Amino acid sequence: MENVLSKVTPLREGEANYRSPPHNLEAEQALLAAILVNNNAYHKVSEFLRPEHFAQPVHGRIFAAIEKLIERGQLANPVTLGNLFDQDGALAEIGGAQYLVRLAASVVTVINAQDYGRTIHDCFLRRQLILIGEETVNDAYAFDLERNAPQQIETAEQHLFDLATSGQFEGGFKPFTDSMRDAVLMAEAAFKRSGKTTGVASGFTDLDTLLGGLHASDLIVLAGRPSMGKTALATNIGFHAARNFRLKAGSEPRGEAEDGAVVGFFSLEMSSEQLATRILAEESGVPSHQIRQGKVSSPDFDKFVQASQRLSSVPFYIDDTPALTIAGLRTRARRLKRQQGLGLVIVDYLQLLRGSSDNGGFENRVQEISDITRGLKALAKELNVPVLALSQLSRAVESREDKRPMLSDLRESGSIEQDADVVMFVFREEYYLMRAMPTQRPEESSEKFNDRLDKHRQRCEEVYGLAEVHVAKQRHGPIGKVTLRFEGNTTKFENYISDDRLPDAHF
Repeated sequence: MENVLSKVTPLREGEANYRSPPHNLEAEQALLAAILVNNNAYHKVSEFLRPEHFAQPVHGRIFAAIEKLIERGQLANPVTLGNLFDQDGALAEIGGAQYLVRLAASVVTVINAQDYGRTIHDCFLRRQLILIGEETVNDAYAFDLERNAPQQIETAEQHLFDLATSGQFEGGFKPFTDSMRDAVLMAEAAFKRSGKTTGVASGFTDLDTLLGGLHASDLIVLAGRPSMGKTALATNIGFHAARNFRLKAGSEPRGEAEDGAVVGFFSLEMSSEQLATRILAEESGVPSHQIRQGKVSSPDFDKFVQASQRLSSVPFYIDDTPALTIAGLRTRARRLKRQQGLGLVIVDYLQLLRGSSDNGGFENRVQEISDITRGLKALAKELNVPVLALSQLSRAVESREDKRPMLSDLRESGSIEQDADVVMFVFREEYYLMRAMPTQRPEESSEKFNDRLDKHRQRCEEVYGLAEVHVAKQRHGPIGKVTLRFEGNTTKFENYISDDRLPDAHF
């Protein structure tokens, strides 16, 4: 077959050595020929191949015209394409419509059409890699006050990941039998686990019963007002998953987990040291404020050191970069999954993230939050891990008599409720009661005031150390309320066992 570039003059001896970008014109011609002879060959490559993937622009224009006709339900062959390409100056230089005829006449087989398409796409990826490399070099040489070196690295990683996922051969429709088999395997894995969960266990029995664990590809939003214990609960869940991480038997490193998860914790509010102090306080039983202030007795310090030694090998990774963009977060999560494996992402908290636009190109904060929540949901699906994102609630909660949160209290955007698969609220009535001690009204008698004060104290005693987790939305199951016990000194949540669930005493 006549080569399109046959008229290119070869380099003379002594001229500079020139490397042509990766291309395979024979594969491009063979694919086009196969499609012209049998249009069914087009459907073997249409999912991942685009006109711009061809190294020879004329071949890309031929493929685009074929694509247009086939998508319209028309036949694409040298006859139907002839009139169009007789008027195409670029094609006229290599023979016009006669070139299409020669292509169709030279076809050997249509069986290898998909292999030809993959070869073309592979060459395209290599050419794009060269462009990314050139852009990265040029950006590194250019001094830009707005973009420092770490930001340039993130941009390069983003370009590389976008390139890696373009035209993936995976995905598309799956037969129902395959989906059903995956569902059965997931249920079998849950049956074998001690917690009987299909997802990553939270470590809280009643919450796992209600949710079935934290499911892969789900965006779980944990919201609450300040001082309700959002970070503490998320840390408890994440650390429980990391401590119980166990690979499947025979699985390679970074392979599938049989239980627990490798955890990536993005702490935009607290430093990694503060977060580690909380975890050590929970594990050792030494109050965190005493650890920070150095007011620790010798026995307690020994507990503290022993706890740190026990936890040193736990796969719990903290990134405390402030004002992180959603694009930067995705890049770092992908990197962690590639290097260490990843089974759970925690973000504390989503209002501290920045949108994907570097120039703040959002009309308002609501649009930016919408961009962030869509990005977190996309990350959950892309990495096939649960993403637990913490969220603040609006001050509307404080103006109500009953301060238990509702979905309408989610701050700044309804997209949080829309994009999330699960929405949970953490609420501690004790916090509000301790800050609202009754005062005697001018017209109130001492007897009535004392009665009201006694009732308030009684209620404080009833809810002391208790926290409520309200599951207000769940795509996969019911909503409901779970009661937990909260230890403020060590910021630790624990399973709550009510009196009616205690075992009978034996004498």
